[in-house]
Amino acid sequence: MSTLLVNRPQYSWLTELGLSEDNDGVYNGSWGGQGQVVTSYCPANNEPIARVRQATMAEYEETVQKAQDAWKVWADVPAPKRGEVVRQIGDALRGKIKALGSLVSLEMGKIYVEGVGEVQEYVDVCDYAVGLSRMIGGPILPSERPGHALIEQWNPVGLVGIITAFNFPVAVYGWNNAIALICGNVCLWKGAPTTPLTSVAVTRIVAEVLERNHLPGAICSMTCGGADIGIHLNLFSFVGLLSFTGSTQVGKQVAMMVQERFGRQLLELGGNNAIIVFEDADLNLVVPSAVFASVGTAGQRCTTTRRLMLHESVHDDVVERIAKAYKQIRIGDPWDPSTLYGPLHTKQAVQQYLAAIEQAKQQGGTLVCGGKIMDRPGNYVEPTIITGLPHDAPIVHTETFVPILYVLKFKTEDEAFAWNNEVKQGLSSSIFTKDMGRVFRWLGPKGSDCGIVNVNIPTSGAEIGGAFGGEKHTGGGRESGSDSWKQYMRRSTCTINYSKDLPLAQGIKFE
Repeated sequence: MSTLLVNRPQYSWLTELGLSEDNDGVYNGSWGGQGQVVTSYCPANNEPIARVRQATMAEYEETVQKAQDAWKVWADVPAPKRGEVVRQIGDALRGKIKALGSLVSLEMGKIYVEGVGEVQEYVDVCDYAVGLSRMIGGPILPSERPGHALIEQWNPVGLVGIITAFNFPVAVYGWNNAIALICGNVCLWKGAPTTPLTSVAVTRIVAEVLERNHLPGAICSMTCGGADIGIHLNLFSFVGLLSFTGSTQVGKQVAMMVQERFGRQLLELGGNNAIIVFEDADLNLVVPSAVFASVGTAGQRCTTTRRLMLHESVHDDVVERIAKAYKQIRIGDPWDPSTLYGPLHTKQAVQQYLAAIEQAKQQGGTLVCGGKIMDRPGNYVEPTIITGLPHDAPIVHTETFVPILYVLKFKTEDEAFAWNNEVKQGLSSSIFTKDMGRVFRWLGPKGSDCGIVNVNIPTSGAEIGGAFGGEKHTGGGRESGSDSWKQYMRRSTCTINYSKDLPLAQGIKFE
């Protein structure tokens, strides 16, 4: 029997996605890949799934050229017609949602329902983008000059480079891809090096739609590769927008490279997210919310709750309830529908988990539950709760992409709000309270400084209709809903004189 999972009967569904032992990792209208061969591994057992041939630099440069050529075709397609193509992409994803969700589960490690849910996000964004394709545009503004029209014109930026992370190998590309396409852009995608099979499978689905519509496949190009490909995407001036999702550390490097050429960037970086529980909170909402937000995706969401701030009057009760709930979490193979908690993505993440726990102990933390590697194949660790740390302990202010929840005890509203805002990141935040005055203080200028500010729901699980993103070291970018489409377009203010006179603005006379 082959050592690759793709050849085993129980994984025969991988062939539905066009995957085999060896897979091309470059698409620009045709498939290729002459670079390094990488093997993708399953985090649940660390067994090899299949191999992918990455792009060489020459193939990357060829792909960029083909994408630029494809833009000349795509930009001439009316926006509603572009929306129709995106609608078909959504339908094609619907047809493969179970198989693609299973692949996400197998290759990334998140549980099956989350894998399917991630594909559903891409589908939902496609649906949203279809309607948006008939709505994007600017206003007609009143001109102070007689016989003049003042309009705002929006045009595509051209080529959108999309670099995505391992933890959402489908959805984040979907957020960018669907919106960028209806705006008239072409896309060049570099997925995470550890989830190349997902990148290939998604691209195959999209490519078939483009082919059916007799459009250049390079409209949605893809290159698998490492940091060298990412660096070139950052540096090349013809990339109209660089969308990067990943760590704050790498995001800072991306920002500096793109800014060096005065390029446009969309950064979705880290989050050190907090739930704040006040004395009047409904604890029947708090406990499941905190558990889902802290252990969902094994703590590997950018919106994962990492700090749980409890009012001193409810602290002990909530800790006891959550610790009890942690012990009831069903841990197992991520593709088993009954599993709620799967593995970490890599062996390196396991080591980061152990190092963070050791640092927390050294800084005064008390282990309530968890703290150990699980005795089973794969990258499994116990979901962990730590209490007793100061709110400003260095480890509390460090985003570690693992299932560790730091529980803090506070006395006053001002104290809790200040603690929420004192970390470098500003992605997601939530309070649990019944006090409406407090709710609006939390939403107001002296409340949360995050891009996502919730009340009585978890920090994770955002809907696609709102703009997704955060402030400070989270990067400031916004994707998905609301007016995020504006980041994928450039704006021109246009004044049109349809009179026979030439009046100047501000009443200036120049005669």
